[in-house]
Parts: sequence; C-alpha cells; structure tokens
Amino acid sequence: MKQQTKAIHSAFRHPDAYGSIAMPVYHTAAYQFPDAASMVESFSGRSGEPDYSRVTNPTVTYFEERVAALTGAESVVAYTSGMAAISNFFFAVSSKGRNIVTSPHMFGNTFDLISRTLERFGVGVKVVDLTDIDAVEKAVDEHTCCIFLEIVTNPQLEVADLRALGKITRRWGIPLAADTTFIPFTEFDAEALGVDFQLVSSTKYLSGGATCLGGLNIDYGHFPDVTKSLKTELLFNLGAYMTPHAAYMQTLGLENLDARYRLQAANSLELARRLETVPQIKKVGYIGLESNPFHQLAQSQFGPSGGAMITIDLESEQKCYDFLNSLRLILRATNLFDNKSLAIHPYSTIFVNFTPEQKAAMDVLPTTIRLSVGLEDVDDIFEDIVQALG
Repeated sequence: MKQQTKAIHSAFRHPDAYGSIAMPVYHTAAYQFPDAASMVESFSGRSGEPDYSRVTNPTVTYFEERVAALTGAESVVAYTSGMAAISNFFFAVSSKGRNIVTSPHMFGNTFDLISRTLERFGVGVKVVDLTDIDAVEKAVDEHTCCIFLEIVTNPQLEVADLRALGKITRRWGIPLAADTTFIPFTEFDAEALGVDFQLVSSTKYLSGGATCLGGLNIDYGHFPDVTKSLKTELLFNLGAYMTPHAAYMQTLGLENLDARYRLQAANSLELARRLETVPQIKKVGYIGLESNPFHQLAQSQFGPSGGAMITIDLESEQKCYDFLNSLRLILRATNLFDNKSLAIHPYSTIFVNFTPEQKAAMDVLPTTIRLSVGLEDVDDIFEDIVQALG
C-alpha cells in the first residue's frame, strides 16, 4: 500500500465485536484475564495483550502501530505530550557523568530540560554549533550519550546536516536523536538520514485542530538497551503514556494529515513570497524560500515542502506588540501547525524565563514574530498581516 492508504487502512489486532470501522476508544484502566497464565504472559510483555492503561491501551497501541507502518520504525511509544517524549528519551539514554551534545538553537523548554533539569541529575551538556561539523567532532567524547537537535530549529529556522551528524554518531556508537516535529514524518525518511530516534510533538500536525496533546518516540531499533529502558522501565515508572482519547483523535488526524499539510505548506510558501514585498517587514524567515541560507540542505533532507512556520522581523519589540494587538483573523496563541493561523512573540512568551543574555546567545530576538500558517485562504491571511502592520 502507498503511504496515504496506510494512513487510513490498518487492521485491528482483534476484530471489533460490533464491526466498527474506527478503532473504539477504550476508556478503561484495567483488563480482565481468562486465567493466571494469561496474566503472566501479558505482564511479561510476551503476549502483547494490554494489562493496565498506564502502560498499554488498545486505542493507543493502534495509533502507535499506524505510525510505525508509515515510518518503518521498529517500535513507537506514544506519550502525553512532546515534552514527555523528549524527557523519557533523555532519561533512557543518559546517566550521571554522561553528556549530551546539542545546539543553543531549540525550543525553550527543551533547552531548559537539558541545561538545567538534567544537570541536577549529573548529566552534562555541550552546547555547540551543529552546523559546524568540525566543532561537533571536537565536542563528542567517550562520555557523550547522544547528539540531539531539532531538524528545523524553533524559532531560529536553522537546519543542520543530518547525514554528517549521523556519521559522527555511528563512529562513536551513540544515537542521533532529532525532534522532527517541524516537518511531518510522512514527508521524509529519517532513518535514511542517520536518525536513530525521532521525537515528535503529535500535538502539532497530527492533532491538527489543537484538540489534544501528544508526543511520539519513533524508534528504529538501533539501540536495544535504550529501547528496553524506554519500554520496560520508564513507561512504567514515569507514567507519561498517551490517553486513549488523545490517541483516537490523533489517529483521525493521521488519516487526513497529507491533505492538510499540502495546503498548509502551499499557503506558507505563497505567504512567505508575498511577505518579502512588504516594506514594514525587515526580514522573512522560511526554509521554503530560495533566498533562505538553509533552503537547499532542507530540500535535500526533507523534500520540496518547507513546513508551515514563518518568522518575520519588525522594526522593534513595540512594533511586534502593536502588530499582535491589531490582528483580526490570525489568533494570538502558542502552538504550531494548527488548522488556524497563529501568531506569537517568542522573546516575551516562550522564552520569558531566560535572561536577555541567554536569549541573545540563543539568537532569540525581540523583533521576531512567529507565524504558524493554517488552512485559511492565503489572501485572507496576507490581508490580515498587512492591515495589522498599519
């Protein structure tokens, strides 16, 4: 089956008693077993049957298996949020005395998790320019447990060479872990690029209408010890498994993801081209533009589409506030890749707990607006931006 067909048609593990064509939502905490032997097989993980919904649920399992079918992953674990997927991965791969090599360019909470929370547990961090392969080579040592990055950084829109980074991690025998939320995992082959673990906020493209939170760890099976820790230790001990209702909603989102993404990506490219002609805008950031310094690398790794996030830089921080206050169609809200277009000022919101010096080091500027482009008519989105600029 072609990929879009796989997104819609996947068999249930067990036939539904009523012949439902949609996986039912199993809102239950526990499951009855026919005998003691069946309980043993389930709790040991040998039968694959659910034992307790904190660690396995038929609705969530169905969602995980669909994602695995679309990505070719060996296994997928679904979590309550993207941050839960990331934190569970770091707890699985790191330990006291080890270090994570990463970039200063990433989502604020992810950077805070690595540089502050994990540090309390004795895990070090080496912050390096991941676009400088020589610098990365020098940063990795015998204590490094992984290289981690966002495939397109938020909100700096930086793209690193995954193939080059993958050569380094393979030589050291450590994972290359990537937050691939920015481009749907149906658009490119992460494993072929050298990625061992994809970490995804399924709240974004999969949820679509901002209906629910979710996260995914897409595991290509190259590091069995990390996989085992994720599935038999942390899933049980940290309790961050996805809820069945969220899995149901995101399974529906998976079915129409391709159609929604095609329109969002097309809207974004057209909008970015138009925004380059607006005099009040000092800079337009979008990897789909040929003028973007990462355009060619992004296309070679992720295909012809450039995602659905654009940044614009205005004259001052106050101009950013004036712009946000004047929007009529675009919503002032966080989140990305909703069906509705959204706008936010990252400097004063997502990165509010960082000092001005820290934000400067992370290239988070007070003049930047982040736009998540939705499914509205592109003319209406553009007209709202122009009128908001005055």
